[in-house]
Amino acid sequence: MKTYVVGGAVRDELLGLPVKDRDWVVVGATPEQMLAQGFIQVGRDFPVFLHPQTHEEYALARTERKTAPGYTGFVVHAAPEVSLEDDLLRRDLTINAIARDEAGQLIDPHGGRADIAGRVMRHVSPAFAEDPVRILRVARFAARFADFSVAPETLALMRDMVAAGEVDALVAERVWQELARGLMEARPSRMFAVLRDCGALSRLLPELDALWGVPQRAEYHPEIDTGVHVMMVIDMAARLGAELPARFAALAHDLGKARTPADILPRHHGHETKSVALVEAICERLRVPVECRDVARLVARFHGDMHRVEQLRADTMLTLLERCDALRRPERFELILLACEADYRGRLGWEERDYAAAAVWRAALAAVRAVDAGGIAKATARDGGDAQAIAASIGRARVAALAEVKAASR
Repeated sequence: MKTYVVGGAVRDELLGLPVKDRDWVVVGATPEQMLAQGFIQVGRDFPVFLHPQTHEEYALARTERKTAPGYTGFVVHAAPEVSLEDDLLRRDLTINAIARDEAGQLIDPHGGRADIAGRVMRHVSPAFAEDPVRILRVARFAARFADFSVAPETLALMRDMVAAGEVDALVAERVWQELARGLMEARPSRMFAVLRDCGALSRLLPELDALWGVPQRAEYHPEIDTGVHVMMVIDMAARLGAELPARFAALAHDLGKARTPADILPRHHGHETKSVALVEAICERLRVPVECRDVARLVARFHGDMHRVEQLRADTMLTLLERCDALRRPERFELILLACEADYRGRLGWEERDYAAAAVWRAALAAVRAVDAGGIAKATARDGGDAQAIAASIGRARVAALAEVKAASR
């Protein structure tokens, strides 16, 4: 029985990156031997075990055989006679098919070290085409390793997979999982660039794919193309350190611009409402988490108003804060503000501009929350006011507070 560190841990070590998790392959062992040594079995489809002390994953060396479309249609064979080379052959990319033995020696049968040096993502074997999740993984790795390119032959294989309908067999949860992970990388735009290049984006997110080629007004969007703008926005959201709900909102905020009638371009009157409907459709299809859906919906609807805060009346500002549920959910309102800042600064030549609207909105929310609603309610009730009168009194006090904020911000 021999154990080897494999995959991402070896790759990241060779790249000089911190190693977060280590995965191991075990050659020459049976499940019974692993259990006898105290390992805990966790894999259902193939034998994967947790080390009794470190809790790192140890998988028995295995081979796979394609039996049906999609990423679940495999028969797995794990046995003591399966070699390390057999196991590495089934992996996706050469940079992930390097192992290190207990003596520190590298085993690299597919040229992974050379591809790391050349900053290339290249598939190990034609078996890559058997698992459509690998398209998403390559795209996600492109977002993580921004200086890596996809080998031409690998991109061609990915295009063939899309044409064969393999991407259509992916389940919603897995698509969202990979997209969410890619959005949290340093350059999320590269994930979508790879998905566009291979044709997968039009199958997975046709609402997003439709944005390229849609013009915007140059005085507000020097980059002009809406698809280019959205990619700049998600990269800006990453630069700002935004959490996933804000990054997803940044991705989805302008979807409605693809539905603008051609005769009014490059203006996009009413695109916000259209964007909300498309956000809801995507979230239902991909089973997007509620927090991501809600933030994206609010940003899609209100990002224009958020930018134009100086032009809004105090009562309009209060209505917006209430519709965003900002008084009860100030932390979510911060996510909305961050996505709006990414939208504002995600434009050609605007990257270093100050998003002054954010400070105004934060001051506005603080002013509204400082209003003594309880005291006003008691005073109004003492004067014989009913619930409607109480609400009106509180509303007037909040509008007055917002008027002071607007005056101070001028």
